[in-house]
Amino acid sequence: MTELANQPRPRREFRNINAFKDLTTYRLPPPGIVSILHRISGVIMFLLMPFIIWMFDTSISSEYSFARFKAVFNNGVGFAPGWFFKLVVLVLMWSYLHHFIAGMRHLWMDVSHNAVSKQFGHSSAIATLALSILLTVVLGAKLFGLY
Repeated sequence: MTELANQPRPRREFRNINAFKDLTTYRLPPPGIVSILHRISGVIMFLLMPFIIWMFDTSISSEYSFARFKAVFNNGVGFAPGWFFKLVVLVLMWSYLHHFIAGMRHLWMDVSHNAVSKQFGHSSAIATLALSILLTVVLGAKLFGLY
């Protein structure tokens, strides 16, 4: 009887994954969320690179081009209103801030592998999410003219 009690239980095997049942109930841990958002923010910055270059070029070329640059955010262009461009810049700000903070987190974890633990990964992921959202809200309030 004691021999049976000391034997480890066999691990459960999951061979058939039902995408509708299993994937909807799966909770991704914060480090996984940060990792996915790090990739998404990099893709957003890459895809919006022409818009970034246009904003930079238009804002520093001349006084006339800067006035045109400001008019895009106030009045819009064609069918797109000004708030739409501000929203695109807000997404761009979030992607930059999140990518930067998550990149610093990854660099810190690479440099100090002795201090890396599951608890540190969890807490630093939550700090990354909170910091990127907080800074985006603060800079977004400035972008939309709240202060």
